[in-house]
Amino acid sequence: MPQTPEADSSRLNVKRNRDVDVIIITGLSGSGRTQVMHVFEDMGYFCIDNLPTGLILQIATAVGLRTGSGRHLAVTCDLKSQDLFGKLTFTLAELSEHGLSYKVIFLDASDEVLIRRYNENRRRHPIAEEGEILSDAIKRERAGLQSTRQHADLVLDTSNMRASELRSIIRSEFAELTDQQMLEVHVFSFGFKHGMPVEADLLIDVRFLPNPFWDPKMRPLTGNDAVVRDFVLEHPVTQDFLVAWKNLLDVVVPGYTAEGKSRVSIAIGCTGGQHRSVAIANVTAEYLELCGYHVAASHRDLMLANVRND
Repeated sequence: MPQTPEADSSRLNVKRNRDVDVIIITGLSGSGRTQVMHVFEDMGYFCIDNLPTGLILQIATAVGLRTGSGRHLAVTCDLKSQDLFGKLTFTLAELSEHGLSYKVIFLDASDEVLIRRYNENRRRHPIAEEGEILSDAIKRERAGLQSTRQHADLVLDTSNMRASELRSIIRSEFAELTDQQMLEVHVFSFGFKHGMPVEADLLIDVRFLPNPFWDPKMRPLTGNDAVVRDFVLEHPVTQDFLVAWKNLLDVVVPGYTAEGKSRVSIAIGCTGGQHRSVAIANVTAEYLELCGYHVAASHRDLMLANVRND
């Protein structure tokens, strides 16, 4: 493994790796290893926490790396495995012999921050011996991990890092997809008379738009029908609304991405969930797809509507 600069600058010189087979996450207990593993999980990696280094190659083979399936593996390893650096060095050589690429991420934090985190969550330090104070356990772990830290590919000091910043760094270095592509957006219509959705991150009420229900010819149709869609979308009120709505989406959805959310639900409601909400949900999904997001659209209450079946 190449030599790594100090923790606060190492990530600036690391080449982005979009197609690494195995990611090994190690570092100080309490520095954010599990959080980083969850980021890789959101990116589609097969993830295992606290895996003995000697099993990495076996697991990599079992999950089908290098089979053309596009799978990747991320694992966390800690000092509970004695001589971590020696065993890890041997394991990395094995991976290379089998044609598997790898990167080692080392997470660090100051003693003061680690002590505060352990005091807040009231957990016992994983390598603390009976009667050993927390600061001594941290000091002993830091000494035992020094060689691993010096030879890691990426060193991150999380002392002053928000969780969202840590997620952003990992995704920018290793994600094969863009932030937009990684965010799953679910856009769905609903009818207020059938109950409010509880899963929505963003909800908009479009009952102020012109209602096709009052036209007997459109009443049995839905927002999926062209005549209803055109009636709703071509009205001047709707035109003004869509300008403001898209401007809002341009701010809110990237904001969710920046905070590290992996899934966002957008609910659009009208009275019955048959006409206006369906049309607006469809155009919303189309717009977000054009923006590069991974979008799924559905209509929660359409099956409850009294529609014509030709």
